[in-house]
Order: sequence, then C-alpha cells, then structure tokens
Amino acid sequence: MISWEVEQIIHFDFELGDPCKDGFVHFGFHDRAGNHYLLAHQRHFLGLLGDDGRLKWTVAARPVFEDVPNLVADLQFPMYIDSLLDGTLVASNFGDSRLYRINPQRMEVEPFFDGSAVGMKHAGNCVVDDQGCVWVNEVEGCKIWKLDPTGRPVLTLGNGEPGFDSNVTDFSAARFNWIYDMRRGPEGNIYVLDSRNFAVRMIDIRANRVCTLAGTGKAGYDGDGGDPRLATFGSDSAARFDGPISLSVDEEANVYVGDRFNYVVRMIDRRANVIRTIAGDAVNKSEEANSPNERDPMTLRLPKISSMDYFDGHLLVPTDLVDDAGDLIVLRKLH
Repeated sequence: MISWEVEQIIHFDFELGDPCKDGFVHFGFHDRAGNHYLLAHQRHFLGLLGDDGRLKWTVAARPVFEDVPNLVADLQFPMYIDSLLDGTLVASNFGDSRLYRINPQRMEVEPFFDGSAVGMKHAGNCVVDDQGCVWVNEVEGCKIWKLDPTGRPVLTLGNGEPGFDSNVTDFSAARFNWIYDMRRGPEGNIYVLDSRNFAVRMIDIRANRVCTLAGTGKAGYDGDGGDPRLATFGSDSAARFDGPISLSVDEEANVYVGDRFNYVVRMIDRRANVIRTIAGDAVNKSEEANSPNERDPMTLRLPKISSMDYFDGHLLVPTDLVDDAGDLIVLRKLH
C-alpha cells in the first residue's frame, strides 16, 4: 500500500508580495516536461519558475516585476496552463473564459479560444490530450468542451443543465453539476471533478463514454477503505463553490481529491479500487498555520484546499489559512 510523509511545509505571506519561496509557488502546475508555472489568479498573472527559484517571465496585462520580462495578455483570473504538442502553451482564464496560446521562444501571446463568444460560463482548466486537443471544463455551465489543436470547438459534453448518472454513459447522455477541476491521466483519459455531484468522473476518450470512479452524488465523509463509488465527499451548501474543489492524477492513474469541506486529501487507489484519506485531520478544522516541523500527514490542518499538483512522486497541496496567508504542503510518496 502506498504511504505518504510530509517532506516540507512552506508558509506564504501574500502581503509580502513574493510569489516564489524555497523553489516553490503557492498555486501552480507542472507541465509534461517538468516546467513549473505560477498562476496568481487573484493578481491576474502567470509565470514560469526558473531553476534558480525566480520567475523567468510573466504573462499579464502589464509588467508585474521590474526585472522579469512580461508577455502582454489581459489575463483575468488565470486558472490553468498546459503544453501543446508544438511546444507552445495554452492558458485558461476563469474571469472571461478566454484561452491564450503562449510562445515562450518568441515571447509572444495570441488568442486561442474565446469562450465568452459561445456563452461559456467561467472556463476552468485547459487540459491537452495526447492528440493535441484541448479539453475545457465550463464551471458554472456544467459542460466540457473539446477544442481541436487550432482552438476550434469539435465536441461538447453536457447540455448546460445540472445532472448526474453514476452509471456509464455515452458522450451524448453525460451530465455534470459545477466542474471545479479536470486533469489528463497517464493513459490519456480525462479525469473530471464533478463537484456539486460530489463525484469523480472519467472521460474515456477511446470508448466515447463517461464513467463514475468515486462518489454517490450525495455529500458526507464516508467510504474510506471501500469501493470509491460508495464514498461521499464534504459539502458546505452556503459556499459558492460547494463540494470537493481539487483533483490530481499520478503516473499510475491514482486519483487525489482535495476534499475541501472535510479538510482532508483522499486517494483513489485504482489498482486496489479503494479510497482512503492520506492527509488532513477531519476533526481539527482550525485555520492555524501548520508547524514547519510536522511530518505526519494525518495531523495536518488543511483548510480551503485549492488546486493540487502531482509531479515526480510529490503531491503539492495549497491551502488558504486566512485571506493574506497560506501553506503549501509538499507530500512525498513512499512505497
């Protein structure tokens, strides 16, 4: 059974304005090549983290730092970045549902897809599949769009109305309810956090179908040690973004869920077909900072888990402690 330990806890004070610390960013993602990107969605910019722990460049409407080159694009709450097959990048914006293509070699940015022109309600992630197509989750609109490598829409899953079917469905019958996160798996399938259905879904690209990996459609904190399809995830009906809010996938297609309102991280072990909690204390819901010396993942305080990132045997778990401070928990996988 896979186990985990806390390798590092990094405390970020956002009021100080330093987006990078100890070679990490608080909110960011790795691409296929291992490049590490910062997405400062509240400050409306993104950037590439260099080997020296400093930003090599940024993308924003205007320069962010005096000594960092900036590629000009009017980002509005950038949410995700991924690599296209030609070596350029694609980035999505929650604020205006626009996607941009970034060419770091030429230091250029150009429009890729205007979701607002087709009525998209808040673009989430932009995930590139093995054929170079880009999948975009429409958060509030309960849809998933597939764009060809040029940014042209070729497929839409969901009819725009909330719905759920725990059985296997074909693309035409698939329904979702507020999709907060989406990732590509190692086998090429697309994993979807169907958040207000309290479920994890998988888009089987080759079979043109959607199946449910975890969740019953109801909220709770149950199911650890058993079939993930019988598990429940946390809820706060008063929150704008109710349900689990973060998803990541490793090289074995194990799925990690940031169970935000249960203050824990859950792991779906695909080989054993079992779900379990791997980090966080569901009883202690304090928003105090964790001790930097803490090494037991089960005693961590994990309030407001945001978008997690898995890379090279590590799961990076950002949390917001208060409005102007947060922790980044670096978990290391043990075998």
